[in-house]
Amino acid sequence: MRVVWQLLAVAAVSFVGGQALAAVDGNWFLTLVVGLLTAVAAVPVYRWVVRRTEHRPVTEVGREGARPAFARGALVGVTAFTGVIVNIALLGDYTVHGVGSVASAVGLVGFMAAAAVTEELLFRGVLLRIVEERFGTWIALTSTGALFGTMHLFNEHATVWGALAIAIEAGGMLGASYVATRTLWLPIGLHFGWNFAESGIFGTEVSGSGSQQGLLDATTSGARLVTGGEFGPEASIYSVLLGVLVTVVFLRLARRRGRLMPRRRPGATADAVATGVNSRRSGLRAGK
Repeated sequence: MRVVWQLLAVAAVSFVGGQALAAVDGNWFLTLVVGLLTAVAAVPVYRWVVRRTEHRPVTEVGREGARPAFARGALVGVTAFTGVIVNIALLGDYTVHGVGSVASAVGLVGFMAAAAVTEELLFRGVLLRIVEERFGTWIALTSTGALFGTMHLFNEHATVWGALAIAIEAGGMLGASYVATRTLWLPIGLHFGWNFAESGIFGTEVSGSGSQQGLLDATTSGARLVTGGEFGPEASIYSVLLGVLVTVVFLRLARRRGRLMPRRRPGATADAVATGVNSRRSGLRAGK
């Protein structure tokens, strides 16, 4: 039942925030404010419901180290998506027509913050974490990544390839970043940085949900496999390749730190599995 209560609590904040953002659509200042309020409200709600249902300190959204973890994640996200755009541009399929709208880009900060926080709390904070306790890291990453991609099939201009690309690049990259760090702040920052770069900086479509003018007034054209077509660059083969690369880096880091969890044996408790992971982690540190 804990997974149900946790999903319901965070989903309620996401729904209310989403409705409020839709109501202020077109007003950059209110979009910024409502988006940031949604992001800020979601974290204590998550912390409260997890504490009530699991009776433990909610360390994955702890205040200590939150800012640097978020900043590192945002830097990785912006850098990775910039790599995607650079590769598309080198083929002549991304064209900048001029300066876009600073006000619109500022509004997107709030919009993307709300999406990043609520989606990471739902998919990595609740689903991946709880599935991982029972079935181990690999099944958790695969299943929650697949679900994350499937949810994007409901977006406008969605395609099966676009959903598969999201599952591979985002589901893998964001999930692996949580596994490697055991904090949600880094995947939240990564999610925010990627999405904001996509729309707020480079002015491209975000997973078929529509594009808003960012700092650059730009368009993509050319082969759908390269640009992602109407779904946006997240369906580009370059996004998939860079997403896989970042995923591999985080998984190697997680393995080195001893943070990959095995599938729980019948009768074993989650605490026993965590103890085994911590023991391997201590052994790795001692062997350095």
